[in-house]
Amino acid sequence: MKIFVNGTFDIIHRGHLELLNYAKSLGDFLLVGIDSDERVKEKKGSTRPIHTQEERKFFLENLKAVNAVDIFSSDDELKNMIKFFKPDIMVVGSDWKDKSVIGSYHAAKLIFFDRVGDYATTKTIQDIIDRR
Repeated sequence: MKIFVNGTFDIIHRGHLELLNYAKSLGDFLLVGIDSDERVKEKKGSTRPIHTQEERKFFLENLKAVNAVDIFSSDDELKNMIKFFKPDIMVVGSDWKDKSVIGSYHAAKLIFFDRVGDYATTKTIQDIIDRR
């Protein structure tokens, strides 16, 4: 079974690993789509991403749960990535339950993953700033 997950994955934390390991447990091939640097800046501000798209891609490709990583720069590119991949299952965070999930209609099934703890890249960055 083919599984798809997408996100920024800027500073990898336990919540990311829990999500990726869960997604991989559902099938045998996990494709992770990541936002391009330009897209991250648009969505999260000029100080992000912390790690470039190539660094984030490298980190993810070296996790045992991940089989492949592709980069997308727009909603259309994300839709086309999902349409081309045709996942059996698309896994997204439960914070998307009442929202439109881009490309989900190209997946056979959509599963929501409940956040583990309060892990978040933005929180991690703020915690580092607050230590100064």
